Amino acid sequence: MDLNVHIEREVGPGTVPFCDVFKGFERVQAVEAIFGAETEKILSELNVEVADGRGYMHIDAEKGSIVVNSKYLREGEEMHVYLDVIHELVHIKQHREGKELWDRRFAYVDRPTEIEAYRAAVKEAKRIGLGGDDLVEYLKVEWVAEGDFLRMLRTLGVQARRIARRHPRGRGPVRRRALRVSSGQ
Repeated sequence: MDLNVHIEREVGPGTVPFCDVFKGFERVQAVEAIFGAETEKILSELNVEVADGRGYMHIDAEKGSIVVNSKYLREGEEMHVYLDVIHELVHIKQHREGKELWDRRFAYVDRPTEIEAYRAAVKEAKRIGLGGDDLVEYLKVEWVAEGDFLRMLRTLGVQARRIARRHPRGRGPVRRRALRVSSGQ
């Protein structure tokens, strides 16, 4: 069965309920795998802080909320935003479990919490048909050196013919298509 997932892209700065911005995520298989039977309850209590500034998406560990850059929400590639939500929801789960999200003993690409979050996003990306160079393009972030990035790709089991030199999120034409995500297997 297919379901529509809608990302409300024109949200002004401020704090809003998760389900007002990211609609239908409570029915996404990857999100259900993160939170299990508590999925709807957790998402209904979760807030999103839309803010101006730098970056794409992260969590505010003090508030237990997701912070998303307003420009990225409006203009970022919709598939990237979708996968970033999956990634950040893993961090929400980790935060709720009391895990150290930013353990400085590890490089970013080796940090257990990041590996777990990226694995969930990669698994979902593959399930909905994203692979190869498109998956590499999604995973590339400008703060990770090329050697570290290649190590991360190996850790995640991602192979591609080319490596994006610059991070594409928010650059180039914006594709305004509705996400159609299969909740089946």
